[in-house]
Amino acid sequence: MSSNTREIVASAPGKVNLHLGVGNARADGYHELVTVFQAVERRERVRIVVEDEAACVESGSVVVGMQTHFHVDVPDEDIDTPRNLTWRAVDAVVDAVRARSGVQGLSLPKAKLVVDKHVFVAGGMAGGSADAAAGLVAANAYLERYCGERLSEEDLYDLAVGLGADVPFALHGHTALGTGRGDALVEVLGRGTYWWVFCNPKIGISTGKAFETLDDLRHDNPALVPHLDTAALSQALVTGDPRELAKHLHNDLEAAAVAMRPRIAALITRIESETELVARAIVSGSGPTIAALCFDEDAARTLETVLRDSVEGVEVFCTSGPSAGAQLEA
Repeated sequence: MSSNTREIVASAPGKVNLHLGVGNARADGYHELVTVFQAVERRERVRIVVEDEAACVESGSVVVGMQTHFHVDVPDEDIDTPRNLTWRAVDAVVDAVRARSGVQGLSLPKAKLVVDKHVFVAGGMAGGSADAAAGLVAANAYLERYCGERLSEEDLYDLAVGLGADVPFALHGHTALGTGRGDALVEVLGRGTYWWVFCNPKIGISTGKAFETLDDLRHDNPALVPHLDTAALSQALVTGDPRELAKHLHNDLEAAAVAMRPRIAALITRIESETELVARAIVSGSGPTIAALCFDEDAARTLETVLRDSVEGVEVFCTSGPSAGAQLEA
């Protein structure tokens, strides 16, 4: 990196759904959700790198390229394209400031995006959404540096909603109740730190197909009713006790994930067999990642080692929650 290079760095957390209740399909194609998110200290990092401040553009994207460094398994497809949520997030902030200022020819230096990816790709932990949230925060700081303009937190939230249902929570972080598509957020109070092991069996699940499968399962099995009450879970969070929280973890989409990928059920059983380490294991989001709530940090680190050594074909890491939302880094 040359001495003239300038970079802005932001990070945002992955997530686990402590509760995911799926209601009926809405007119817009989404399902009504009631979910409790917890951000975890497995953070995606986005850098906006300006190598030549004199090389500017007055219209269109300021992004001239993107490079992702994978600290998890590399996906088959190329994700470093303008379709990437991170790239789209940066463009969205720039476009919003241009529109607000009325200066469509606003001159800004060309930039490259560099992403350090620590969250599983398409794993049900909202890694792409975390990238987007970090991109929003980094782009806001980039604009403040190079044109003296920045968006408010409310404006960033509105852009986040437009990018994807999980992006607002990646901005928010900590623990929160999400309703609607999951993007109307209210902070949930809690005590303590919780230790998790995340195990990805790398058997892809389409989020849209998971919701369709749940609808089909409910048609055939009326017992699969939506679980939309989070009161007991909220009370458990106040105790700070993983054993108490474990009693109230729930995911309506788990039935769909198991139906689509039966190996997930076997893996949950295998993880929960470590009864001295694990309080409970559930599917994270739409899967396929399994989130194992452990009794403490030592238990989590031990389980991480056990799974790496004894289960083939999985990616595993342990981390804690809750974690802060998207933020600039020094």
